[in-house]
Amino acid sequence: MNGFSLYCRMARASMMAQLRYPGSFALQSTGHFITTILSFGGLWGLFHRFGSIGGWDLVTVAMLYGLVNVAFSLAEALGRGFDVFGGEYVRTGAFDRLLLRPRSTLLLLLGHELQLRPIGRFLQGTLVLGVALARAPRVSWDAIILVPWAVMGGAVMFLGVLIGQAAMSFVTVEGLEVFNLLTYGGVEAGQYPLNLFSRWLRVFLTWVLPLSAICYYPALLITRHPDPLGIPLWFGAVSPALGFVFLGVMVTVWSRGVSGYVSSGS
Repeated sequence: MNGFSLYCRMARASMMAQLRYPGSFALQSTGHFITTILSFGGLWGLFHRFGSIGGWDLVTVAMLYGLVNVAFSLAEALGRGFDVFGGEYVRTGAFDRLLLRPRSTLLLLLGHELQLRPIGRFLQGTLVLGVALARAPRVSWDAIILVPWAVMGGAVMFLGVLIGQAAMSFVTVEGLEVFNLLTYGGVEAGQYPLNLFSRWLRVFLTWVLPLSAICYYPALLITRHPDPLGIPLWFGAVSPALGFVFLGVMVTVWSRGVSGYVSSGS
């Protein structure tokens, strides 16, 4: 059995286990949907009161909101194994068992659990993104092909953050809550235009944690919105690739962590 077939089998088993309690699944997904829609309600209230912020209207910002939330929901669904890695694998010594299996540890942790709960955030983000695309006055419909490309770049970037968090557990044993600044904090930051932030943060969100590369610049190209910072629009067509570069760096960090692992446990 190749790696993809094995992952599909593990993902199917995980989904069937969660769907054995359909009532619980429905309540969790609905709660997630309501929680995230209330978050967008706060954003809507801000623009309803002031009309625009820094030259940006609600429609363009809603596109940023949709892109970053859809991307994060995919990473959240796929990366559960890395999110709980420190407490469930390193601290208990259970990671030793994974090392004995003739498969990549990354593949085995991806198959730890395919979470279905983030479907609420996914549907809500997709709804907001669809409405924003339909309402944007200068949208270039041929540029809409950038949407799945940007979502893919964002999903792998957030997955890279979760892998980096898991890799740090080789040093700290338990996962560090500071990484929530890059996941949930990143989702919040990605909902706003980049030019609203200070220069050092703009550099960080473009070249270190390429958050703006997977939502801000693609949204500029899709809507033909000129960038106040002077970045050419064509950059939005290639910027999501930075998400894959970030993932590659985090996989390298993970490999270094595994090579230096000397076991743990109670």
